[in-house]
Amino acid sequence: MTTPVISVAGWKNSGKTTLITKIVAELRRRNVRVATIKHAHHAFEIDREGTDSFRHRDAGAFEVAIVSARRWAIIHEIGDEGEPTLAEVLKMLSPADVVIIEGYKPAPIPKIEVRRLSAARTEPLAETDPNVVAIAADHPCTSVRLPVFDLDDVGGIVDFVVAFCRLGKAGTSRSGGV
Repeated sequence: MTTPVISVAGWKNSGKTTLITKIVAELRRRNVRVATIKHAHHAFEIDREGTDSFRHRDAGAFEVAIVSARRWAIIHEIGDEGEPTLAEVLKMLSPADVVIIEGYKPAPIPKIEVRRLSAARTEPLAETDPNVVAIAADHPCTSVRLPVFDLDDVGGIVDFVVAFCRLGKAGTSRSGGV
């Protein structure tokens, strides 16, 4: 069975990351095993200059694994390979009950659109993206035929995610927990 995915999409400064962290925390409270993917439109660094792993990459290693008793990470230098597709990234993840995605706005995946009046842009995504399945907003959205949630209604949003992604009874994951 394919792991269900749902994206939280919106314009810059709409509150996507804040909403995702609240959704993830509530899903975990309900014993749902969650993975996330964050797409960045810019270069990013998860390792700091001066660390041993940074020095390994700086010396030319195309992949460096950092492992401890509490977590592990693999840093892969893309070089000329090109950015992996969302499908390729999903295949790299460990098994989860659901994957919550931030970014990948053009991807043909189900999305919860985040609308905030103070965002960098405010034109609705749902008007041009048939993959938007719900809206979370800090203002009334009365002219849409989609479920609309207050941006602070995390319980309602998570109830929607649980039902939409068929995660079982709202409070239990399909795999019976973590």
